Amino acid sequence: MSDQPSGAEAPRRFLFLDASARTDGNSARLARLAAESSLPAGAEQRWLRLAEYPLPPFRDERHDGDGTYAEPTGHAKTLLDATLAATDVVLVAPLYWYTLPTDAKLYLDHWSGWMRVPGLDFRARMGGRTLWGVTALSGTDDNAEPLIGALRLSAEYMAMHWGGVLLGNGSRPGDVLRDERALIAAKSFFAG
Repeated sequence: MSDQPSGAEAPRRFLFLDASARTDGNSARLARLAAESSLPAGAEQRWLRLAEYPLPPFRDERHDGDGTYAEPTGHAKTLLDATLAATDVVLVAPLYWYTLPTDAKLYLDHWSGWMRVPGLDFRARMGGRTLWGVTALSGTDDNAEPLIGALRLSAEYMAMHWGGVLLGNGSRPGDVLRDERALIAAKSFFAG
């Protein structure tokens, strides 16, 4: 039996992974606003701060031995289980140096290992789910192109649906709540 819902029978399960170095930062505030106003009726939510589930550095072991990885343990197992339980994965990630923050990138790096755990079938199980992004940045939207590209291409590689990225502008805590364009977009972001 698949752990992925079949159509309207099961509620959608959104996993929000906050990769910000700041608690309750602009990206998280924008994501919460979008969740409050645009999640589908009956959708479940789970919020995890990646900083509270630190992952070890990712080691590329594809060419060592038989190229398989051991079943994850500890925080990696918690994040793996949460990821597989979700129909929709939302990376809440402020723009850092034009791309994803370290915790978000490390989480995605661990997907490479999870794809090689015997019997897990991670890539096949992720297919058909949706990957989203919510990010706050300081500057023009063009600055976020590397972050958007990384997430979009990751979704394509995993045969996931691409939900898009909700962008908000803000540097100091709370600034994003003054970005009228972002606030309007948040109200329908997950409904699309």
